[in-house]
Amino acid sequence: MLQANAASGMSVSDECKQKFMELKRKKTYRYIVFKIDEKLQQITLEKTGAPGASYEDFTTELPENDCRYGVFDFEFTTEDNCQKSKIFFISWSPDTSRVKAKMMYASSKDRFRRELDGVHYELQATDASEMDIEVIKDRVS
Repeated sequence: MLQANAASGMSVSDECKQKFMELKRKKTYRYIVFKIDEKLQQITLEKTGAPGASYEDFTTELPENDCRYGVFDFEFTTEDNCQKSKIFFISWSPDTSRVKAKMMYASSKDRFRRELDGVHYELQATDASEMDIEVIKDRVS
């Protein structure tokens, strides 16, 4: 069932929620990239990354001049040698993207983020340095 976001009129496709659950529970994907389909007024699935994909693979999937949402399952080892993973929600809104796109992504973000139950950290980035792997590592340490 689709529910429209009152603020932006954007609904979230069931596929988005389903793929996120597969990433969270089954580790089927390393990352997912979502985009807003302006014609459908809906947040849709754009790409998924295989479990072995890297953070660099994920960041290269984000367009240079357009907004996207992404989730990345970051795996790391703690100081006491425990394997852990934390899910990051990344709102990518480069300065070079269209004003309308930035507004749509900004107004839809909070509700979409709430649909993805199990996100540990949230990042907003307008350029690559704001979501560098070191930023990710700092968040989990």
